[in-house]
Amino acid sequence: MQPTDLRVALFSGNYNYVRDGANQSLNLLVGHLLSRGVQVRVYSPTVAKPAFPAIGDLVDVPAIPLVGGRGEYRVALGITPRVRRDIDAFAPNIVHVSAPEFLGHAAVAYARTRAIATVASFHTRFETYFRYYRMGFLEPLAKKRLTRFYNRVDEVVVPSPSMAELLRGWGVTSSIGIWSRGIDHDRFNPARRDLAWRRSLGIGDDEMVVGFLGRLVKEKGLDVFADVLTELRRRGVRHRVVVVGEGPARDWFAERVPEAVFTGFQSGEALGRAVASMDVFFNPSVTETFGNVTLEAMAASVPVVAARATGAVDLIDDGRTGFLVPPTDIAGYADAIARIVAEPGLRHAMGSAGHAKAAGYRWDVINQTVLDTYLAVMARRERG
Repeated sequence: MQPTDLRVALFSGNYNYVRDGANQSLNLLVGHLLSRGVQVRVYSPTVAKPAFPAIGDLVDVPAIPLVGGRGEYRVALGITPRVRRDIDAFAPNIVHVSAPEFLGHAAVAYARTRAIATVASFHTRFETYFRYYRMGFLEPLAKKRLTRFYNRVDEVVVPSPSMAELLRGWGVTSSIGIWSRGIDHDRFNPARRDLAWRRSLGIGDDEMVVGFLGRLVKEKGLDVFADVLTELRRRGVRHRVVVVGEGPARDWFAERVPEAVFTGFQSGEALGRAVASMDVFFNPSVTETFGNVTLEAMAASVPVVAARATGAVDLIDDGRTGFLVPPTDIAGYADAIARIVAEPGLRHAMGSAGHAKAAGYRWDVINQTVLDTYLAVMARRERG
């Protein structure tokens, strides 16, 4: 089978209406598939003013706003008769699901009843979200349901070896492959560092900036981030804080870190400038499956302090490109940041090592692995 023989129906709970790392990866994947002659049709909820233009043919799936203060996200309740007719007319021979929500379950059921090959990509550790909203007791149940979901597809692609190990530990027996992530090396590189921009924020050239980048939601470890800054202040470690991003927890976070400079959402060259202008990138999130923002900081020669969790452990060489710290070890995070701040030689060495490691992550090579996975799944089915 050739790429031009493939007809891929991709199901996403959020393809482009709110910007995040997962849907940007999916759009880049679709662009690569189309460039190789694959026919692709995307099914996802849509809004009148999406965060960015969609790549490929996008079919709207009816959805309702997510409850619990996260109404910016939408929940598709399944495959309606209109959507089903569109899928039937497209006649896919591969169904790719990107999330284990109602739409993903419905898509897998659709494929199984028609003997269509299925691939699932793992983007977000949803099972960890419950602990941030005082429902941690539901986490074991979530893991069981996720395991059942991923055991119903032909192949699961995860962004890192640590995620593959995690899923196997849950009991996922489906074939598991790696779909890593790439980076825009023109946007994220040390040449983007801009002292004039820092001065415009009231930050001196000799001041050490501890930076955060990402959507401002509690599951990104904002509580830990704030506690660590408190500990740094208690120790008298001189630093400044720059927060890049927006989200529903912004006001809550701003109250916890009143000394921080909030730049708001940044994109394109402005985002590359903001990242390169940091001195330490701090990522305490344990919900990442890969950690795109960690890789972006490394590419910009910024040393990283991160939680010893999935994603980060595959990117950071502890003690060489940054430091890995047990997820809730406030003192450990403070020790690591304080050491990088105090030792210019270490800071520069870690930044250079991170930049060199990030150079190997390129989208064209990485997205080809998904296309290869599709072809391998189809070959297995033909043999079977």
